Amino acid sequence: MTLRIGIDVGGTNTDAVVLDAADRVVAKAKRATTADVTGGLRAALDAVLTELARTGPADRVGRVMLGTTHATNAILERRNLGRVAVVRLGAPATTSVPPLSDWPADLRAAVSAGEAILPGGHYVDGRPISPLDLDAVRRFLDGVKADAVAVSGVFSPADAEHERLVGELVEREYGLPVSLSHEIGSLGLLERENATVLNAALYGVAAAVTGALVEALAERGLTARPYLAQNDGTLMTVEYAARLPVSTIGSGPANSLRGAAFLSGVKDAIVADVGGTSTDLGVLMGGFPRESAAAVEIGGVLTNFRMPDILAIAMGGGTRLRPGAIGPDSVGYRLAESALVFGGTVPTMTDAGVQAGRMPGAPREWRSALDEHVGAAVMLADSLVIADEMVADAVDRMSLGRADRPLVAVGGGAFLLAGRIPGVSQVIRPEHAEVANAVGAAIALASGRVDTIVPAGAGRARAIERAKEEAAAKAVQAGADPARVELVDVHEVPLSYLAEPAVRLHVKAAGPLSN
Repeated sequence: MTLRIGIDVGGTNTDAVVLDAADRVVAKAKRATTADVTGGLRAALDAVLTELARTGPADRVGRVMLGTTHATNAILERRNLGRVAVVRLGAPATTSVPPLSDWPADLRAAVSAGEAILPGGHYVDGRPISPLDLDAVRRFLDGVKADAVAVSGVFSPADAEHERLVGELVEREYGLPVSLSHEIGSLGLLERENATVLNAALYGVAAAVTGALVEALAERGLTARPYLAQNDGTLMTVEYAARLPVSTIGSGPANSLRGAAFLSGVKDAIVADVGGTSTDLGVLMGGFPRESAAAVEIGGVLTNFRMPDILAIAMGGGTRLRPGAIGPDSVGYRLAESALVFGGTVPTMTDAGVQAGRMPGAPREWRSALDEHVGAAVMLADSLVIADEMVADAVDRMSLGRADRPLVAVGGGAFLLAGRIPGVSQVIRPEHAEVANAVGAAIALASGRVDTIVPAGAGRARAIERAKEEAAAKAVQAGADPARVELVDVHEVPLSYLAEPAVRLHVKAAGPLSN
């Protein structure tokens, strides 16, 4: 069982790829994403299995890795979300800004089963704000009807004891799944609380996704172990994903960056992933995505859990063209029936790229189809100029003034990018670039991380060692081989204005999947 399959569900296409033990691509497929998402997943899986069957039985597949948009879509569309009882541990502090006060009204109505600010939580130096009142937690939960519970304590990344005690109570006495903020976000109460509530609301979605993946594998006689991709370019087991489904949000761009690093052999670069609807630009640092330093908005809600630093522009293969403007709308997965080159009536960026000769090996009939739309020729040419300017501007914003890095072009629409782009040293187009996102899922490691506050004095060294051990344990929990876990990032930031000196500590560990 030396083969592994990577699958990535995008807004336009679902890609699948099979890698062997030597990390060579032995099969690949691209299928249109379906409205229910799962249909496109099954079609892409069937396509690579059919190709694989020509060389031997499918039971050689040992692992299947999935990057999916299910969680993102559920939040954006306000559907299939669970009802969450929101518990904040921070009274009598933090009462001036209630939980979910900045949420869009429709999302709050879909998710919240009730909110409460109860005694508990800690100051930044670890002192309790007030004693934890478990009876108050019981009284609140007795009065709400919820599918899950989200618990957020003030400064819980520094001291998570109160969150853990409430979590144990909820599981023991109420039998509900519970989402604890110190496992999800970093410092910043409101943003961490938001991410925790979203995580709890996604438990049902996660169960449906993992169930569909396991069922799809069973239907095809595969005993391969399934994994889900996280938004930092690493993997987690389906059991881990069931507990932290919010970690799958943003996994698509992260997969593309990891796949671009693998296929190109370049560890530090700008990556442009050109899909059917948009172009996502990110930055590789040491082979992993550069993470966003700012709060990330998801469905109108600010969160602070890890996300790749991505700039998306409305330019993809299916982007609609109009005189003097491109997009922002796209024909999406209907590209093969709507674009001019396919006999349709909608001018798209694909048509502009084909007309300009940017797609080597484009079928002759595509050019013939464009010849029937002579009146659109000038608009197509002008649109490509606008698109080139959009890409150059995006590169300038992501490069932060550095022009010595190459740009790795991946995605099904990568042919749209010009051969020379201002602000980068060169444009690299690796083999199998059109399925880089699926490759990124297939080659990913499993990881764990800790973001906390530790004393800067005598206890610092021991606190850092504990954080390293905890990060390694989380990586193993996510599916990494315990014997091969390594620390990939240890970062300290001194904190000012405290009575006792302290530092904010970030530790990340990662390793290959266990057998």
